[in-house]
Amino acid sequence: MKIGFIGDIVGKPGRDMIKMHLKKLRKEFDIDFVIANTENASHGFGINAKNAAELFNGGIDVMSGGNHTWDRGEVAECMNTMPILRPYNLPDIVPGRGAIVCDIKGAKLGVINLMGHFTMPMCDNPFLKAKEAVNFVKEQGAEAVFIDFHAESTSEKTALFAMLKGEVSGIVGTHTHVGTDDLTIDKGTLFLCDIGLSGCRDGVIGVDKESPIKRFSTGLNYPFEIPKECKKIFQMVVFELQSRVCMDAFKIKIYDENEREITKARHE
Repeated sequence: MKIGFIGDIVGKPGRDMIKMHLKKLRKEFDIDFVIANTENASHGFGINAKNAAELFNGGIDVMSGGNHTWDRGEVAECMNTMPILRPYNLPDIVPGRGAIVCDIKGAKLGVINLMGHFTMPMCDNPFLKAKEAVNFVKEQGAEAVFIDFHAESTSEKTALFAMLKGEVSGIVGTHTHVGTDDLTIDKGTLFLCDIGLSGCRDGVIGVDKESPIKRFSTGLNYPFEIPKECKKIFQMVVFELQSRVCMDAFKIKIYDENEREITKARHE
């Protein structure tokens, strides 16, 4: 089966890129299932019911989150009716679920959402909870397992890969909005430290550049704004699984409407 993963869809520009490209890419590359981190999809902060429905209609099958999951309270109700995940390592009393098992062409894929510790809200240890989550989805029949690790620190992400290499099908990082150049397959496990945002590419991590510049210059908390007009980017990893093993993968970047770059994974 072929899986697509999109990270950090930021605001309307990001949603517009999903609408413009995803269904065509699913057909072009024969993608069976798409996972996307959507915690910034509604004006950069959280996701609401309307935008969630829009993105599901645009070709996404499961959504994951992170530190902005709860920025819009209505998401709790959405989680009752839609396949929207929150980090698995949040306390058990927090609404929602952090893992799901999906049937894809007769196979079962476990999807897990984790959040790192460094600079993030209070949560349980992601390394210990990762093992628990992997065991949980495998007990539900999943042979293939994919993890969205929403974390600031590249060392946390790399360490999780080192710990679970050969045991899961893929680990891709989100949160920084800046794509990394380390797409790798090792012992049958896909790894990418950060996939990078889909949205505005000519600001600062998807928002208008003026507020971040003022924050860095003054130390004051200026609100972030999503530009109405900007240069856009779409970023997605596509990977092919046989049983639980990742056989091949590539990352596709599309700039605005047509220009694209494809980078193949390195096999170690």
